[in-house]
Amino acid sequence: MNKTDYNIWIISGEASGDMYGARLARELKQKFAAQNKTVRLAGMGGPQMQETDMDIMVDSTELGVVGFIEVFKQIFTFIGIFLKLLKQAKKERPDAVVLIDYPGFNLRFAKRLYKNSIPVIWYVSPQVWSWGKHRIPKLAEYCSKMMVIFPFETETYQETVLDVEFVGHPLVDIINERTDSSIKRSDDTVLLLPGSRTHEIESLLPPMLDTVSELYKKHPQLKFVLSTPRERIYHKVDLLLSDYRSKYPDLPNIELTCGDTVKWQQAATAGLAASGTVTVECAIAGLPLVVCYRMNPLTFMIARMLVTLYRGYFTMANIIADKEVFKEFMQFQVTTEAMVPAMENILPDGAGRSKVIADINHVKELLQAGSENASATAADCCIKFVTADK
Repeated sequence: MNKTDYNIWIISGEASGDMYGARLARELKQKFAAQNKTVRLAGMGGPQMQETDMDIMVDSTELGVVGFIEVFKQIFTFIGIFLKLLKQAKKERPDAVVLIDYPGFNLRFAKRLYKNSIPVIWYVSPQVWSWGKHRIPKLAEYCSKMMVIFPFETETYQETVLDVEFVGHPLVDIINERTDSSIKRSDDTVLLLPGSRTHEIESLLPPMLDTVSELYKKHPQLKFVLSTPRERIYHKVDLLLSDYRSKYPDLPNIELTCGDTVKWQQAATAGLAASGTVTVECAIAGLPLVVCYRMNPLTFMIARMLVTLYRGYFTMANIIADKEVFKEFMQFQVTTEAMVPAMENILPDGAGRSKVIADINHVKELLQAGSENASATAADCCIKFVTADK
């Protein structure tokens, strides 16, 4: 490895973290270069972080699993990655390791880094305000700096000595940059977003298609688009759609696309989506949603014992606004009988459409407060930290 002024690792395990990590990496490179300093960026990430010419030691593209049972199935893969990264960290002793969300892996990694006196900066706080509040003191112990992306999160750590800073949500900048003013909303296009993970799609796609069938019977002018994030998921959905259509040939036509969710978030009139980062994206982009989520039944049982719904919701837009912005359905609530009227409510002639549009505008305002460029602010925090003692 060539001698550089600074060595910073970025560890991401999910698609959203990969997006944030890539933007952080670019800002770090630019800001260090402006100071005539060199920096080596390395770590774990997906395709977007790989495009920044980081030294990617682990490809995280397919590591974004959710749920106790789902994680257990890949446990030996995670252990191998963990040990590989820890061994390399001990050898290199980076100036800081930036951990982006991904708490199941990163909490354990933070502990081992701390025990080896390797500084930890956490970017995108684990949702300990919803689950695992007992872990807050440990996070405060393991981390030297916490950069949060939701304004209410600073309250989470106020009883600790942890240095916490709200840097703004990078999605606001991302979505503002990729907004195409030439795209106009269609009054009759409904966007389906069943998730980016195989188990999510297998669980959520059937009830979504049931909902589409019933919605089309009542509103035959509607058109449906299903957007997938990458080719592997595209082919998985294509197979599931074919199988569903063989059983239910009356299913209306659904345009299946890949890699153009951004376009459809601007072009559709409403959406039906799996819970996740994409719901925040849609809120910022101005797309009304109905949100649903289902887990493995055993995972759900365990989660009910361990997780407290923060502010009474599981959809992030609702948590941010502290009110029901998007109608949300969990587990046994994910039914056609519930989701069809919820979707009708947010269509152009729906009784609740004007309210949901006003509410999502408010969510965007909350996320923008105090930050013009979240990724740049986060990079400044990291640079200030690693240069403090040099």
